[in-house]
Amino acid sequence: MIRRGHSAARTTRGLSSTTLLSATVVALGLSVAAYADYIHIPHNWRLFGMGPLPDLYEAGIEEIQDGLKKKRFTSVDLVKVSVLLGAVNSCADGTNIASQAYLARIEEVNLKGPALRAVLETNPSALEQAAQLDKERETSGPRGPLHGIPILLKDNIATLSSEGMQTTAGSYALLGAVVDGEASVAAKLRAAGALLLGKCSLSEWANWRGTVPSGFCGRGGQGTNPYVPLGNPSGSSSGSGIAGAVGLAAGTLGTETDGSIVSPSSHCNLVGLKPTVGLTSRAGVIPISEHQDSVGPMCRTVADCALVLGAIAGRDPRDNYTLGQPARVPDYTRALRADGLRGVRLGVPRRALAGVDAHVLAAFEGALADVRTLGAAVVDPADFADGWDADAVWAREEVVLRADFRAGVHAYLARLLRVPTGVRTVADLVRFNEENREKELVEPYWTDQSTCARFVKSNDARQDTEFWDALAYDYRMGRQDGIDGLLKKYEVDAILMPTVKASRPAAVAGYPVITVPLGFQPPGVALAEANPTRMNGPNMPFGISFLGTAYSEFQLIQYAYAYEQATKHRLEKKAYPEAIPKTQLADVMDK
Repeated sequence: MIRRGHSAARTTRGLSSTTLLSATVVALGLSVAAYADYIHIPHNWRLFGMGPLPDLYEAGIEEIQDGLKKKRFTSVDLVKVSVLLGAVNSCADGTNIASQAYLARIEEVNLKGPALRAVLETNPSALEQAAQLDKERETSGPRGPLHGIPILLKDNIATLSSEGMQTTAGSYALLGAVVDGEASVAAKLRAAGALLLGKCSLSEWANWRGTVPSGFCGRGGQGTNPYVPLGNPSGSSSGSGIAGAVGLAAGTLGTETDGSIVSPSSHCNLVGLKPTVGLTSRAGVIPISEHQDSVGPMCRTVADCALVLGAIAGRDPRDNYTLGQPARVPDYTRALRADGLRGVRLGVPRRALAGVDAHVLAAFEGALADVRTLGAAVVDPADFADGWDADAVWAREEVVLRADFRAGVHAYLARLLRVPTGVRTVADLVRFNEENREKELVEPYWTDQSTCARFVKSNDARQDTEFWDALAYDYRMGRQDGIDGLLKKYEVDAILMPTVKASRPAAVAGYPVITVPLGFQPPGVALAEANPTRMNGPNMPFGISFLGTAYSEFQLIQYAYAYEQATKHRLEKKAYPEAIPKTQLADVMDK
């Protein structure tokens, strides 16, 4: 966003020097600043060969890290910008604990203006930690590419209670709860030097409370899409998608059980990567399903996803699923090849694309032509096994998820050191919501908690034959009759699908999927009614996905990067003007 009218005022501060050289420099600065106004050069431009500061709407991690290395700005500066951009700190009694210096700007896009409601709270220690990271950079150098980089986490990923942030899955039921430790992925980011800036909103309990619009949680309210006013942001990692889309942090983390990373990434014009179940630890993450949950990056570029994934992947004794992954985590940045599609074979499961929106399908057909131009062979159709049906798979998948959720949430709640609300079971949660309807079961759209209510009188369904039969069916349909079967039968390296259809095969298989921006709904598309959000409208983004077998993230990143670099669809449109934060680095530096 162009910001003008500041440089001359800043430059006049240099007139305190009486030397001829200083006066000349100041005069030159004033002249250039005035000329910049005349020709509309943004005032985040730095003189004397320094070039422009990063535009935080689009800046990638590498560009930001380069500026930090060259001392053009600090991590403290980044945190100032990030705090100004619309986070809201809240504690158990509802008081604001943000630094008073930022209260005037803290709600620029989050709670005021377009009220995107992407961020629940920021880290009250963020500025102090940023200063420590800046000092460490000076004394011993950066730890790696994420040193001093602000990252936002979905609010089902635990952070240290002593740090002052909550971990609530968006629910007042867990406000003030004390976790027994930090999530392993959060600890890995911290060890890599990343700054855990805050917690993103989400579809409450990762969209597993009941039939409630995507993007709603009791603590945060209804999140909305930054590309379509009152648009559906999708979920459950809705806040991570919204925040990443408009540059409220350098990157975000989401979690996925079935679509919760790739769908909001697609709707918010982001790259989102759902890893193989067991590549990233779920320890310290409020669960839905141990068989399907995965933590992954949601960023503006494939390169940023590769950097974040490299930091959070790896074995963890706290999550036994991770012990089956390869011994070494690959350097995913080595997959970032512009020629990464040359000689690759991609399969299109054409039958599984039934019902895809006409505009999305037209853009997908164009993408097939693009990947052929980039040297890939496309096998079309390359279908899943006969009998593969997404709705039939969901019927069994739901059996697995319900049983896993009850057992997993009870285990998570039991490990909490303190729960002020007394919620220790799903039955307690249902009762709490009923007793606090004004906060949780808000009329007219957000009243349902039927998913949770089903567990109140049930026993542990994972002891039932129905559960094990459903799990075996899902694994078969996702793997032998799904992704693995297709890859083998048609001798292809990966599967290519519109993102709107891509999550389920990967979900039930436990396999990876990455989505990349593909396009936007055209200006003439009907603007759907907002109830409370719009499911479609002009400029609504959508994505394309690459799917592969277990632990094929390196290859999928390679293919996605080549496609992204050749097409750059993300850059074709920005969010609607009111949703784009105005604050840039130049607005907070030297103040």
